[in-house]
Amino acid sequence: MKKAIYPGSFDPITFGHLDIIERSAKLFDEVVVSVLANSSKTALFSVAERVSMIQELVGKYPNVAVDSFDGLLVDYAKSIDAQVIIRGLRAVTDFEYELQIAQTNRVELPELDTVFLTTSLNYSYLSSTIVREFASYGGDISVFVPEQIIPLIRAKYKKL
Repeated sequence: MKKAIYPGSFDPITFGHLDIIERSAKLFDEVVVSVLANSSKTALFSVAERVSMIQELVGKYPNVAVDSFDGLLVDYAKSIDAQVIIRGLRAVTDFEYELQIAQTNRVELPELDTVFLTTSLNYSYLSSTIVREFASYGGDISVFVPEQIIPLIRAKYKKL
């Protein structure tokens, strides 16, 4: 049974992320969407909030679970017996960075593979950073994120 991890900050999760999750769910027996708890970055949503949002959105996929982790991805992969890391690529610049990470992870844990999925053309420009930027100025984010999380994003910017 092949277990894959789709790691990321997902702050917030976008249609691009959901596209990668849906496609990964068709490729692997189990996919664990893993929210990185990165203390060096200031996130819009807490790890618990992001996990909760993602759980609500991926509930229709029986082979997708949601978790969080802190520390090295290779250590986390070992701890949950994952064999594959999934990474989404939007552009060539993503590939250069992701290739370095994949090769480093492979040195640390040779049995851990990385699979790159190119984003659908509809989402090749999309990032959580763009969503946060638009939302911070009251822009229309309905083409970037699912309807049910828009009020959560709006509420965060009303508090700031």
